Amino acid sequence: MSHYLQLAGRRAVVTAGSKGVGRAVVETLHQAGAQVVTCSRTAPERLPDGIHFVEADLGAPEGCHKLAAAATDLLGGVDILVSVLGGSNAPAGGFAALDDEQWRRELDLNLMPAVRLDRALLPGMIERGSGVVIHVTSIQRLLPLPESTTAYAAAKAALSTYSKSLSKEVSPKGVRVVRVSPGWVETEASVALAERVAEGAGVDYEGGKQIIMQSLGGIPLGRPAKPTEVAYLIAFLSSPLAGSITGAEYVIDGGTTPTA
Repeated sequence: MSHYLQLAGRRAVVTAGSKGVGRAVVETLHQAGAQVVTCSRTAPERLPDGIHFVEADLGAPEGCHKLAAAATDLLGGVDILVSVLGGSNAPAGGFAALDDEQWRRELDLNLMPAVRLDRALLPGMIERGSGVVIHVTSIQRLLPLPESTTAYAAAKAALSTYSKSLSKEVSPKGVRVVRVSPGWVETEASVALAERVAEGAGVDYEGGKQIIMQSLGGIPLGRPAKPTEVAYLIAFLSSPLAGSITGAEYVIDGGTTPTA
């Protein structure tokens, strides 16, 4: 794979690399020969040798500054920036349950880390006339769940719009900007959710997964995506093989999102 993707020696920063999609991206780029710096709020278990880890909370400006500075020091520059970080801690209860603090937290987790890291690391890419920025959005920007993910979905929609605007600005300067929009991915957190749903409904794990898929309106493929599948898409889009792709959003959701 390393020869095919032509990523040997490329310098990459991946956020939220301790588990889930982020970890899969870190390992995939590393296996393809890239030098990788990643981060999370707590140190992960057993990252492969050769991957640089920075402990940083990207929900605060200081964490973004710390990661950007460390990446510059460790790598001397960045060729690939993958903003994976995202999620929701908002309570259920619809719009009325979302006070200003909840909205701020969702934006600080799902939008601002990408904005801040781009602001810190894009100038170096522009100066060199090359680079790739990948923003991981979500199909919930089109399919929000009003009971619990309104603020998360709105923040991801903002990230997608920002990403499109950024692509128009920096693509003429040699930097590609691409979005990857996953649906339900079977990460550690998703497995735990399915187990809780299954326990509450008195069914097994597969039954819990079916309940979640039904709540999403169905997944025609019949299963969630695997973290490695999302990572392979990101690795391709990061590579010279995708050299004419910019400003686009790639959905990987097993067919969940309906089309007109």
